[in-house]
Amino acid sequence: MALPSLTPDDPDVVGHHLLLLPADVGHDEVEVLAASRFPHARWETVPSTVAPRSAGARGLRAPEPPPGVLRLSRHSTLVGPFTLSTLAAAALGVPTSAGVAYRLQAPVERGAAPLPGGGDRDGLRRAFPDGLPVRDEERTLGWLLAAARRLGGAVRTAGPTAAHTRTEASPTATVLVPDPAAAVDLTVWSDVWLEPEAALAVMRRAVPRAYLNLPAPSWGGPPPGTGTRAVPGGDALDEAQRRALHAAADERDIATLTQPPPMTAYGCLADLELDGILALEVSGETRLPPVIAAVPWAERGAVAYRVHWEPPDVEELHAERPSLPHKVARGRALPLVAAVARAVHTAVGGEVTDEMEFVVDPADL
Repeated sequence: MALPSLTPDDPDVVGHHLLLLPADVGHDEVEVLAASRFPHARWETVPSTVAPRSAGARGLRAPEPPPGVLRLSRHSTLVGPFTLSTLAAAALGVPTSAGVAYRLQAPVERGAAPLPGGGDRDGLRRAFPDGLPVRDEERTLGWLLAAARRLGGAVRTAGPTAAHTRTEASPTATVLVPDPAAAVDLTVWSDVWLEPEAALAVMRRAVPRAYLNLPAPSWGGPPPGTGTRAVPGGDALDEAQRRALHAAADERDIATLTQPPPMTAYGCLADLELDGILALEVSGETRLPPVIAAVPWAERGAVAYRVHWEPPDVEELHAERPSLPHKVARGRALPLVAAVARAVHTAVGGEVTDEMEFVVDPADL
């Protein structure tokens, strides 16, 4: 593939966020992930896949082709891929495993400085201590991080350009390397609704210790004296009216008990002891990720079967560098999450997405 090369000292490179990926990641994979988050994503300039040819008797090579331009939103595009040499990677301070790079052309939109405390799994607080990205920059930079996590890459945030010499207050480039293993949860989307007992049976195929997590009924009947003592506002009723009112109330109660409203959400749990809790959360959804909303059967909504892992220390989920015990517990929980999602997909079909709302091939679970 003939690709333009990335020049580390180019102001267009230094002054924009970069998506850095392994050399074997094709631009078609990037396009699929972009369309998953941005429904109208399209190539305005398709990357060249034609090898450069010799020009003339001297064997001069043709100039490098222009980079591809992938439209993400009305204001933002992704330019690339560019080849990234080992020397260029070292000059930019990015992982030398990166072989291709994309440049994000997006407006610089910053909000307030991050508040102290809280998690920072992606390292954005560290990269933008004076003001976090907002609006289109937030959406597109968030997608860069999600794509890097899915494809095993990294993101280099923009540093000062040549036109803006670095000062104490100027931004500095920060390299963010999202951990792919941190994205544990999976969601199965389907047009099939499983009743709680059926969902529990499916989950138990993967985790036999699972149990239903339904709220216990708390109503113990009417309070003592109901129907025998006068209540405020009932003094004007005669005996026949009072009897008719109570009869209507009884009929309503019986109808509610014999024909309860349809359940819209429930959950199943499995205690993993030292490794935390595994949950299967089932609910009907009308607000869907773009990649699911585009599926014909989800036009009016879908059933979401969310397989969620909760570690013993929930704060570790949002840590950029979690502790070793957390990583060990996560490593043991990951195959269980995949096994439950696989069992649910076998039962109800549909589509599977990861935490970044990217489609996952069920064969890869």
